[in-house]
Amino acid sequence: MKANYGYPLELDWTTDEKIAVTTFLQMVEDAYEHGVNRDNLLAAYNAFKKVVPDKAGERQIDREFEEVSDYSTYRAIQAARQGAGKTVRLRVDHRRSK
Repeated sequence: MKANYGYPLELDWTTDEKIAVTTFLQMVEDAYEHGVNRDNLLAAYNAFKKVVPDKAGERQIDREFEEVSDYSTYRAIQAARQGAGKTVRLRVDHRRSK
């Protein structure tokens, strides 16, 4: 993990929207750092999608977040959807890191 980075947030989002996006990104961090409850991650993703419903916006946030943190929201959600267990735990692929 890279230290001291900011989340990709839009200035025109409401406080509740910023909280929803931040909560989702924090859960993605937790999935990489400690493991996170699968259902909680998917619920946070659903709240995130209410703020960022379009795929292009989602991809942009994923790219910006992965660039500063090395964590992929896409891979986290993919793992949550495909996993059968209650916990999602990921590792950073340093070969892909910038």
